Amino acid sequence: MYYNGRRRGQDGVGAVLDFLLANARLVIGVGGAAILGIATLAVKRIIERAGRRAEESKPMPDSWEELSLVSSSPKLLKKGIEEVVMKKIAVATRKADLSQPLPAALALESRPAERVCVSAERVCVSAERVCVSAPRVCVTLQERLQQYYATRVCVPPPVTMRAQRRALEVATEIQAFLRTKHPHMPLGELRLAGSLLDDLQVITADHTSLLVHLQVEESLWSAVRGEDTFLSHPQLFLIRRENLEYFPRGRSYWDHFLVGGYLSARLVAEQLAKSVTEAMNWPSLSGSLGCEVRPVLGADGDASIKLEVRPSDEEEEEPEEEEERLFVRVLPTLCIGDESVCAGPTHTHTHGLNAHTHTHAPCEHAWFYSLYPKEAGLLASLDQSDGGARRKCLKTLKAVCRTNPTLRPLSGRHLGNLLLHLSDKATDWSEEAFSGRFQEAIEELIGYLEIGRLPSYFKPAVNLLQEFSEDDIDEMGFMLYCAVSQPEILLI
Repeated sequence: MYYNGRRRGQDGVGAVLDFLLANARLVIGVGGAAILGIATLAVKRIIERAGRRAEESKPMPDSWEELSLVSSSPKLLKKGIEEVVMKKIAVATRKADLSQPLPAALALESRPAERVCVSAERVCVSAERVCVSAPRVCVTLQERLQQYYATRVCVPPPVTMRAQRRALEVATEIQAFLRTKHPHMPLGELRLAGSLLDDLQVITADHTSLLVHLQVEESLWSAVRGEDTFLSHPQLFLIRRENLEYFPRGRSYWDHFLVGGYLSARLVAEQLAKSVTEAMNWPSLSGSLGCEVRPVLGADGDASIKLEVRPSDEEEEEPEEEEERLFVRVLPTLCIGDESVCAGPTHTHTHGLNAHTHTHAPCEHAWFYSLYPKEAGLLASLDQSDGGARRKCLKTLKAVCRTNPTLRPLSGRHLGNLLLHLSDKATDWSEEAFSGRFQEAIEELIGYLEIGRLPSYFKPAVNLLQEFSEDDIDEMGFMLYCAVSQPEILLI
C-alpha cells in the first residue's frame, strides 16, 4: 500500500502493477514473473515521474539510473540493447492512464498462492517459494549453477541408455525393411547420430537422428560447394551427375532422382519417407519392440521421416518412464570424397540464406553439410585436454534456453558456436570458473545479438543469427540484458 500523500492516479497505477505482478505467473510464467518483479520498482518510479507536474519531475534521461536495479555493471551496457529496454519502458508508461481510477475488474484480489509482494528490498514470488534479494543472495552463483546442473540439466544415465537402445532397435527394423522392400537400392549401414550419443542432451533424452547412408559411385557423382553456385551458401552442396556422355542415365540407381543434372535431396527423402511410412506394419513393429512406434506425418513441413517412440501402456505404469517420448528423424546421407552431406529438413537448408533465396526451388534439391560433428568433437577434445567445463556450460545454457520461451529459438547450434568463440578468449575452464564462464557467455551473446551476427566457428561466412527476425533478436537481447547482473533469474 502506498503512503497517503499520493494522488489517486498514482494509486491506480500502483494497483495495476501489483495486479499484473500477482497474475504474471499465469500469463508469462515463473521466469517472466521474476524478471517483471525485479524491474517493477524502476518502472514504478518512472511512471510516477511521468504523472507529476513538469516542474516537479526529473528529465526522462535520468530515469535510466533506475535500471541499476537490473544491471550494476554499466560497462556491460550495449547501446542497442539499451534502446530496446528504454523503448519497452516508454511503451508501458504511455499505456498507463494516470488520471483514471482502477477498473473494477482489476480490483479483484488474486489468490494468496499467487500474490507477489514487491518492496524496495526484495521481490518474492510466494507461489513458487522463490526469493530474489537485492542486498544479498542466499547462495553463490557457482552453487546455484551446480545445483541447477545436477537437478534440472542432467539426464539420468538409465534414461539416456534406454533411449539409445530403443533408437537402435528402431534403426535395425527400418534397415531390415528397406533391404527387403528395395533390394536393389544401394544402402549402407544405418547409424545413430546427434546429441543423444554425445551426452549433450538436457532435461530429457527425447530426440536423435538416424542416418541412412546412400552408396553412390564416385566416378559418376561429384559434390559442388554452395559458394561455387548461384546458391552462394557455404553449408549447401549440389551433387552433380558426371560423365553422362560415357555413362548415360540408368547406369546408377540414383539417376531416378535427377533434377537438372543434379541428385535431388528432396526426391530421395520423399521416396524413403513414402516407403517407410506407408508400407511398414507399425502395430506389428510396436509389438515386437515392446514400445509404441508411429510416424509423425508432415513433420516440420518437410519430406523427411520423423518417428515417435514412446513406452507402451504397460511401461507407462512405471513412474520413472512417464512421458519418455523419443523422436527419431531419418535422414538420407551420402559421402563423396571428404564431404559428408545429408538431406536435412528444407527449413534447415535455408538457414542463413537471404529472403530472396528462400523462394528458390533448387534449395529443396540441395544437400546440407552439417558442422555439428566438428563442433561437438572440438568441444570434447578441448575439455579433455584441460579438464574444462565447456560442455557442462553448454548443457546448462541449452537447458536455460529450452525452459525459457523467449530464449527457446536459441538451439545447441547457436550455443555451441558461442562457446567455441569464447574458448578462444577465455583460458580458464576449470570447475571453479564455471560461474564466470557462464556469465561471460551471456555477455558475449548480448554482443552478438546487438550486431545481429554470430559467425559459425568453422564457416565464418555463415551467420547463425540470420534466421531470426529483428523482433526475435530484440526480445532475446532484452531477456539476456536483464540477466546480466542477476543471472539467477535464468535458473528459475
